[in-house]
Amino acid sequence: MPIALPLALIFGLVFGVLIWLLPALKVLVLMVGIAAAVTVVRQPMRGLLLFAVLATFLPYSTVQIGLRTTVSEALLLLVWASILAQGLFSNLPRPPRLLRTEKLLLALMAFSALPFIIGQVTVNADGNGPVNWVRWLLNLSALFLVRRLLQQAKAREQLVCGLLLGTLLLLLLSIPVFLKNGSATAMTPILEKLGYGGIAVLGDSLSALANRMGSPWMHPNVTGGAMALLLPLAFCFGLTRSGWQRNLGLAVALLGAAGLLLSGSRGALLSLLIVLIWVARQRVPYTGRMLMGGFVLGALLLMSYPPLQDRLLTLFTSNDASTSVRVDEYSHFPAAMAMFPFGIGFKVDPPVPGTGLWGISNLWLNYIYKIGVPGMLLFVAVIWSWWRETRVPGVAIQLNRDNALWLGSGAGLSAALISGLFDHYFSFTQVLIALFWLLLGLNLHEARRLRLKAGAAAPRVTPDSPPSGIQP
Repeated sequence: MPIALPLALIFGLVFGVLIWLLPALKVLVLMVGIAAAVTVVRQPMRGLLLFAVLATFLPYSTVQIGLRTTVSEALLLLVWASILAQGLFSNLPRPPRLLRTEKLLLALMAFSALPFIIGQVTVNADGNGPVNWVRWLLNLSALFLVRRLLQQAKAREQLVCGLLLGTLLLLLLSIPVFLKNGSATAMTPILEKLGYGGIAVLGDSLSALANRMGSPWMHPNVTGGAMALLLPLAFCFGLTRSGWQRNLGLAVALLGAAGLLLSGSRGALLSLLIVLIWVARQRVPYTGRMLMGGFVLGALLLMSYPPLQDRLLTLFTSNDASTSVRVDEYSHFPAAMAMFPFGIGFKVDPPVPGTGLWGISNLWLNYIYKIGVPGMLLFVAVIWSWWRETRVPGVAIQLNRDNALWLGSGAGLSAALISGLFDHYFSFTQVLIALFWLLLGLNLHEARRLRLKAGAAAPRVTPDSPPSGIQP
C-alpha cells in the first residue's frame, strides 16, 4: 500500500498530461501496452503464453520500440527482461542443468559472431547487420525459455494450448478469406490493418502466387512449413486430451491439413507425408486412419479446386518454374561459397545485391551461405545431438497422454527438417525459427522427463532406454 499510492499518483499525473497532449485513442493504447508490459515483467510465463498465441496468429505484426520489430520478438525480449528481473530476487525455480544439445546451440550462437563481423566488412550492401544478428540470436534463445519457465507439466500444457489457439485463429482468418476471394492477395489489406509493414512489396510478391492461400505468414511456402511443424503436435494433443482441449487439437489438425493443401507448399506436404508414413511404421495408433483421412480430404479438394490440381501435377512435369529455379540455385551455389567462404553474415539475406549470385532454397546450405561451413557443421551437430537425445528406437509406440507432447513435437520437428531439403525458411526466418527452437526445447525436456520417469520405474534401465510409453 505505501508504494501503491505514490505509483498511482505518478501514473495518473503522467497519463493526464498525455491525454492533454495526445489523442485519447493513442493514450488508451499506450495504457494497455504499459499494463501488459508490467504484467509480463511480474509474471514472465504470461508473456511466453502471449508470444505462443501471437507468433502463430500474427507473427509479423510490428511495433516501434526505438526500431521497427515484430510484436512477437518484442515479447520474447520482454520475457527475457522479466526473467533477469525475477532472477535478481530469486523468484523463479532453479533451472535444470544444460543438456548437451543446449550447450551446442550456445556454441553455434557464439560462433556466429565471427561471420557477423566478416560479413560487416566484406559485404557491400545496405542492411542493418547488428540488428539482424541480435534478432536471430533472440529467436534461437526461445529454446532456453523451456528450462526456465516450463518445468511444470501445467505450464507445458498451457504453452501447447497457446500455440494451437493462435494457429486456429490464423486458419479461421485465412481459409474463409481465400475461399471467398480465391487469391493470396486478398490478405494484404487485412494484414495492413493488423500492423504489417511493407504491404506494397508483399502485394507484388503475392501477385505471382495468386492461386495459393495467403495467410499472416505472408508467403504460402512459409504457411505450409508452419503447418508441417504444428500439425503432428495438434493431432497427438487432440487424441490424448478431453473436452475443449481435444476439440482444439483436432480442429487445428483438420483445418491445418486443409490449409496446407490450399497453400500449395509441395515441400511441406511431402515432408509431412514422409513423417506420417514413418510414424505409421512405428505402429502409432490412429496414424493409418489419419493418412486415409488425409487422402480423402486431399481427393475432395483436388476434385473441387482445379488450381490445386495444377500445382500438384507440376511435381511430375519437367517444365516446373520453381523446380527449375532450384536447379539453377544449386548450380550457382559453389560460386557463392567461393566468393564468401566465411558466409555473408547478417547484413542482408541471400543473394547479395550486385554480385550476380543466386540464393539457395535449402535449409542446410543456407547455413553455409550465411555463416559458412563451420556454422553449418555446428547446426548439424545440434540437430544430431537432439536426435540422439530424443530418438525413437525401432519399436512400437503406445501413444498416450504422458508422451503426446514428446511424440507430436518430435514428428513436427522432423517434418520441418525434411522440408529444409526444399526450402530454407527454418534457418533464418524470424519468428518461424523461434517456434522451431521453442518446440525443440520442449521436445528435449519432455524426452528427458520420460527417461527419468522410466529410470525411476526400472532402476536397471540403460541410458539409451526408450522414453515412457514405448513398448519393447
